[in-house]
Amino acid sequence: MLKGDGRLGHDLDPHDRAPKDACGVFGVWASGEEVSKLTYYGLYALQHRGQESAGIAVSDGNRILVYKDMGLVSQVFDESVLGTLRGHLAVGHCRYSTTGSSVWENAQPTLSSTEMGGLALAHNGNLINTRQLAQRLKPGTTRATTDTDVLTTLLAQDPSQSIEDTAAELLPQVRGAYSLVFMDEKTLYAARDPQGVRPLVLGRLERGWVVASETAALDIVGASYVREIEPGEMLTIDERGVRSRRFALAEPKGCLFEYVYLARPDTTIAGRGVQATRVEVGRRLAREHPVEADLVIPTPESGTPAAIGYAEASGIPYGQGLVKNSYVGRTFIQPSQTIRQLGIRLKLNPLREVIEGKRLVVVDDSIVRGNTQRAIVKMLREAGAREVHVRISSPPVAWPCFYGIDFATRAELIAGSLEVDEIRDSLGADSLGYISLEELTAATTIPAERLCRACFTGSYPIPIDQDSVGKYLLEEVV
Repeated sequence: MLKGDGRLGHDLDPHDRAPKDACGVFGVWASGEEVSKLTYYGLYALQHRGQESAGIAVSDGNRILVYKDMGLVSQVFDESVLGTLRGHLAVGHCRYSTTGSSVWENAQPTLSSTEMGGLALAHNGNLINTRQLAQRLKPGTTRATTDTDVLTTLLAQDPSQSIEDTAAELLPQVRGAYSLVFMDEKTLYAARDPQGVRPLVLGRLERGWVVASETAALDIVGASYVREIEPGEMLTIDERGVRSRRFALAEPKGCLFEYVYLARPDTTIAGRGVQATRVEVGRRLAREHPVEADLVIPTPESGTPAAIGYAEASGIPYGQGLVKNSYVGRTFIQPSQTIRQLGIRLKLNPLREVIEGKRLVVVDDSIVRGNTQRAIVKMLREAGAREVHVRISSPPVAWPCFYGIDFATRAELIAGSLEVDEIRDSLGADSLGYISLEELTAATTIPAERLCRACFTGSYPIPIDQDSVGKYLLEEVV
């Protein structure tokens, strides 16, 4: 098993981070292709879903090699590393931790050895019955600190039957959100939980197949989109092609926040482009919360599509009032105290000549703790803005997510304790408007009963036992 040197990167402002998804997953089975490079580029397209660690497992039919390390995909892999990862099938992962510590040992893919061979697994989501599942581990099993560790070990611990049969028996007992891509030495597998909370799609290569968290990853490797992997479905992919097996009835509850923030704008979900949905959300936001203003500006880049829609529907000109430094999100160099005190200016800087004397509509996708928006409002006023009206293209985020998004606790969420007018005052804005849940849902064209909207409503589609959710470490039971 190969591994990196255990470097650990740092967020510039760990106290006010945007919502993070657990990860992105990618898998490929292809004859005669450099699957490690395909996986590298697939993960590159999914980098927005996780920036803490990255890893690739590859098999040549006889053994599995895994290389993983802390950092961005481009920091973990280079030509020399990819050149050692040769084979015809691979799984890859980029991670943001929601369960287990942000350390090398918890980077994925996870690897488990069996009497029959190896198993490598990559997981997007979060399990909520990890403690109960851990009770099924055989005595003497290696200590596990994440839900993914437990799942990988359980899939590999019965040598008397195939991985496919073991998965078909185990997955109906697993509760929570999981889009899985896993492999043994010869076969690629993909599975999605019965609610389909996290996305997973299938693509076709000229000489093989690809599975990925988003369609954008298919595009970057030249794979044609085939379909979404259905909730409660498992795929088996080898030299015979793709075989489908259903292990549970589908009860679709796709994550609504994918449309708001998580997915790339060039991704397609349920046949509809995310960019088109976000622009439509902006139009509806303008109709729900009109205001007299001179300029609509986004918080780049997350607020850009909705700002375009808001400007279009309101008739207020669209402009760029904030410039984003795209290379600040992740670094191995800790900023000095002087630089840290500049806060949001590390990432955003105002265009004074554009905004001075203007009444501004500032559009963003969500407010979590409120620190970033508060700093932006202050910065715009200091740059000469006459009025600052904040418009948000999601309803108030008032509840934590147990299905794979690293939201704050309810106590830390600003909408968990304050009403809209109190949040407005806290931000220092002239006005504040959130799109309604009904209008956001309508913009997706997906029926409300087929969506998970728990972070907005507190109604969890998979019942939560907070004493056993996967966010808790497992040392007590393993």
